[in-house]
Amino acid sequence: MQPDLGTTNLLLGIMAVVSVLEALVVIGIGVAGWVIYRRVIDLVDGLERQHIAPVRARIERILDDVKGVTGKVKEETERVDYAIRATMDRVDDTADRVRANVRAQSSRIVGFIRGMRAVIAWTRSQHQPPAGAAGRV
Repeated sequence: MQPDLGTTNLLLGIMAVVSVLEALVVIGIGVAGWVIYRRVIDLVDGLERQHIAPVRARIERILDDVKGVTGKVKEETERVDYAIRATMDRVDDTADRVRANVRAQSSRIVGFIRGMRAVIAWTRSQHQPPAGAAGRV
């Protein structure tokens, strides 16, 4: 029996055509994928330029303002803290001075009162008759 190569060649030709068509489809899908990728990237870039970039700039300005306000608040807080500490030091110093002056004045008054008591006690002891003299009358 003689081999008939016509059928084999026909099948090989069909398979070759199918392989070429598959390669073209794969290349077409790759090109379509690349085109879709470029369009998506262009769309994302456009969205970023139109929407995200202005919002980002606005947020950065707000953050700069917040940073400035925070710095001001910190400076003012330190200044108020220093003023309160200085005032407390002055109040403590004034309280110490008042305490010292009150002690000095009160010690003079206490000394005067004690002296008066001693004088009163002495004058009483001088004007009282002796204990034995009360029974002789």
